[in-house]
Amino acid sequence: MAETPFQHDKDRPWIFRTYAGHSTAKASNALYRENLARGQTGLSVAFDLPTQTGYDSDHVLAKGEVGKVGVPVAHIGDMRALFDQIPLEQMNTSMTINATAAWLLALYVAVADEQGADRAKLTGTVQNDIIKEYLSRGTYVFAPKPSMRLITDVISWTYRDVPKWNPTNVCSYHLQEAGATPTQELAFALATAIAVLDGVKAGGQVPEDEFATVVGRISFFVNAGVRFVTEIAKMRAFTELWDEICRERYGVEDEKLRRFRYGVQVNSLGLTEQQPENNVYRILIEMLAVTLSKGARARAVQLPAWNEALGLPRPWDQQWSLRAQQILAFETDLLEYEDIFDGSHVMEKKVRELKEAALEELWLIEEMGGAVAAIESAYMKEQLVRSNAERLEAIERGNLSVVGVNKYVETAISPLTAGEGAILTVEAGVEAEQVAALEAWRAARDDGAVKAALEDLRAAAKEGRNIMEPSITCAKAGVTTGEWGDVLRSVFGEYRAPTGVSSAARNDADGLEDLRAAVDAVSVKLGRRLKFLVGKPGLDGHSNGAEQIAVRARDAGMDIVYDGIRLTPEQIVSSAQDGDVHVVGLSILSGSHVPLVEDVMKRLGDAGLSHIPVIVGGIIPREDEDTLRQAGVAAIYTPKDFDLNRIMHDVVTLVDPDDKAA
Repeated sequence: MAETPFQHDKDRPWIFRTYAGHSTAKASNALYRENLARGQTGLSVAFDLPTQTGYDSDHVLAKGEVGKVGVPVAHIGDMRALFDQIPLEQMNTSMTINATAAWLLALYVAVADEQGADRAKLTGTVQNDIIKEYLSRGTYVFAPKPSMRLITDVISWTYRDVPKWNPTNVCSYHLQEAGATPTQELAFALATAIAVLDGVKAGGQVPEDEFATVVGRISFFVNAGVRFVTEIAKMRAFTELWDEICRERYGVEDEKLRRFRYGVQVNSLGLTEQQPENNVYRILIEMLAVTLSKGARARAVQLPAWNEALGLPRPWDQQWSLRAQQILAFETDLLEYEDIFDGSHVMEKKVRELKEAALEELWLIEEMGGAVAAIESAYMKEQLVRSNAERLEAIERGNLSVVGVNKYVETAISPLTAGEGAILTVEAGVEAEQVAALEAWRAARDDGAVKAALEDLRAAAKEGRNIMEPSITCAKAGVTTGEWGDVLRSVFGEYRAPTGVSSAARNDADGLEDLRAAVDAVSVKLGRRLKFLVGKPGLDGHSNGAEQIAVRARDAGMDIVYDGIRLTPEQIVSSAQDGDVHVVGLSILSGSHVPLVEDVMKRLGDAGLSHIPVIVGGIIPREDEDTLRQAGVAAIYTPKDFDLNRIMHDVVTLVDPDDKAA
């Protein structure tokens, strides 16, 4: 019988998701039920930064961050409200949570227990990839070794108690957002997966004869950029490399347990503030990269909205992205065919090239001692910072075309962005309401039960016992996210990862002669080298912008102070004072720019430093720019300001004594 590539029965489509959560658990629940009614087939929960980093909403570092980039979940009451009228036994839920993944999973399971759900039927994912947090997203809490302990505890517990759950989602998505090349995305993600599985093996909680089952539950969360032929090849390389690693390194014989199971959100790094309507086409093309090749097709897809470079998307914007998935799955014939790239000489060659390059990088990381060692030495972070710098330089020079940014920049005004309400904003009173509700929660619970649960959690962390069941007990007793985090901080300590920004200027930085001359000239006038403090106040861990500003300023000849992420306004002002800096740059991408900048400006004034110019960068709506300028901010930059040399010239002008005198 002749083989045919045609299938009479369509394949099942992937899970349709949108990444959502904001303001409060109640508001997010309404959004989830609305999206499910519109045809979404799974949930993808975004948590706010205090929740992601193990703080309660009333912690000093939570100021301005509550409900901004996701939903605040401080205790089981919030988790109940988040999934009200959503039967968890029937839902596939993805939770983007890492450092506090064990805690949020404990809260989820506790609510499922209250609903009467069978734990064995729960399906979903916790990202639980703390390794990549040191490289990109920045929501780590503990050092790599205790973080690996938390990852392996979750994996070792779920394979028995919640067997259909994906206990870790090795995440290369944020690696690409931090500038990773396809080779780096492949190698760094696979190195992380190897480190995790080796950690599970070494942990001794999983019997040898059941280890293949654990391997089969490892999933991935990837990114897809606009160069979709390369991205298709990357995904095919991922599937082949993972199959080989599972078979050769871990001896997994069952082909099903070696499958590369992944979900995807397509690239947000490439979304443009300029001509944002063009992002619709970028998102569509990027979706094709993870759906066209049947052998490397995603199991779940979530798409950003066209206007996410401007701010939070509205429900309608998310619906537009959902409809793109539904049209591809249900109106086209894509799911009726076998893999349309099988036998393609072009594709096979590109896959082979990517695999060879990734294996070479993997070997290098193995020689260093694995992914954890490559993080502690700052190797992987430095590579990402360099790759991102090269990408930005290519855009600046026009070697990498971005329509609407450095090519075809003339445009008509978009009616999609006109008027009020073009993006979703979090109401100003949300934080105060959440804090008040948190105080009421603490007052109403059984303090004895809370204390006993926290003591058992502390003992489990110290003794090396699996922390999942003690965490579930904490959840049911009414323990808060901050209390859970504080106990583990007291046992494991806290950690500040390498920034990847060295003090030595690059020798190969071209096109900086005029800028360096300007820096030298103003430094002579100042009587010492121009000193620039780059700070990230609050909990925002998206450090790409701050890193690239620091790198370019360093290469231009400025003296740089950059201490990384997660600083209080008080710490930034203290650093400015101790370092005797000439200019302060604040990078905030979480939407918390107004309260955090106002706090920094007030503290600078109180310290007698109001003469130091402050510049701010982030995703800042136009209506907030006036507020920031009234607070005393000297200059504001958003994603449309891609010319870093121009920003550096602005800095020189701001601190030039002659310009100030004029």
